[in-house]
Amino acid sequence: MKNDELFQRARKLIPGGVNSPVRAFGAVGGTPRFFARAAGAHLWDVDGKRYVDYVGSWGPMVAGHGHPAVVAAVQAAAANALSYGAPTQAEVELAETLCRLVPSLESVRLVSSGTEATMTAIRLARGFTGRSTIVKFEGCYHGHADALLVKAGSGALTFGNPSSAGVPAEVVAHTAVLSYNDIPGMKKFFSQNGKSVAAVIVEPVAGNMNLVLPAPGFLEALREECTRHGALLILDEVMTGFRVALGGAQARFGIRPDLTTLGKVIGGGLPVGALGGRRDIMDKLAPLGPVYQAGTLSGNPVAVAAGMATLKLVEQPDFQEKIESTTRLLVEGLAAAAKKAGVVFSAQAIGSMFGLYFRASVPGNFAEVMQCDKERFNRFFHAMLERGVYLAPSAYEAGFVSAAHGSAEIEATLAAARGAFAG
Repeated sequence: MKNDELFQRARKLIPGGVNSPVRAFGAVGGTPRFFARAAGAHLWDVDGKRYVDYVGSWGPMVAGHGHPAVVAAVQAAAANALSYGAPTQAEVELAETLCRLVPSLESVRLVSSGTEATMTAIRLARGFTGRSTIVKFEGCYHGHADALLVKAGSGALTFGNPSSAGVPAEVVAHTAVLSYNDIPGMKKFFSQNGKSVAAVIVEPVAGNMNLVLPAPGFLEALREECTRHGALLILDEVMTGFRVALGGAQARFGIRPDLTTLGKVIGGGLPVGALGGRRDIMDKLAPLGPVYQAGTLSGNPVAVAAGMATLKLVEQPDFQEKIESTTRLLVEGLAAAAKKAGVVFSAQAIGSMFGLYFRASVPGNFAEVMQCDKERFNRFFHAMLERGVYLAPSAYEAGFVSAAHGSAEIEATLAAARGAFAG
């Protein structure tokens, strides 16, 4: 089998045999699939097996794989140049599009990844406020920047400890980790520490501890406390941007952050990230202000072309409604299949994101996510994989539906699930 052969070859030269940890199947066991091509809602591995794809490159492929308009835009841009390291008209047009679509954006800086975007947003918040403390929430992932690689301690209100080797304790000493959706706990923290808080960074819909929706009033309370104490609110919409609504989660929930980070969809499958927000804050970035950020490939013309072509598709009438309807059919069908099989299971969706949980009810925070039956998920994952359905190889990741998923793909997925639940 080529998958097995390639994994063995990769492990000799690449740490763990992969270039991003979750790809190794470490959480679910077995051999990762090495893919050879993709089209629409499907992937083909090197052994020629076809899968219905619900990973979507971890979110970017909202229009489906290999959409002709995106491919054509990439080809046209690449024919002119792969990189300039200098300004282009295309990056101005992408900035204009982002500011038009996302309610809070008055100014935007393009970078090359979501991690870069969140890292820069944190630095900018500290530079703008002159404060040091950053607040994040347990289970929310904002990239692998040192200050954000923290885990919670034993208390509900705690300053973080490093969750990765190589991150000194001093680096995360000013990062506080709170419980997602815990409004009283968050308010208590602000009452005790509000004057030192530079910013709160949060996934408005958590997608990195599986899918967890904000409780009613949670995002509103964050906005109020940040305003009251002079801290900045950063919405990490790297995952939710153009997935839960055309204007992102902030448009769907009516929350206006001070800064927003974006990625994934805005690159259409190529590496693009962005941060943006209030003009007075963004003007603190170099070359206008004292907060430094730079990048050789920022605003890369090929990546920007893919992003612009994707956003034009996302803007089409009924795009969001159709993809959300498809996602809802998927989770409702899975829940019904599990119930018929007598399996303890729950599921939910928002926009084109979904979560599957081997738990009687959907979770509202990290602790509840950890109550899910991980081993039952692992068996389900492999049963679905065997039946040609590719889910995220972890019980703690959200899934994604694309505009290329139709009734045939949903029906095939539900048929596979009925067999997997019965096993």
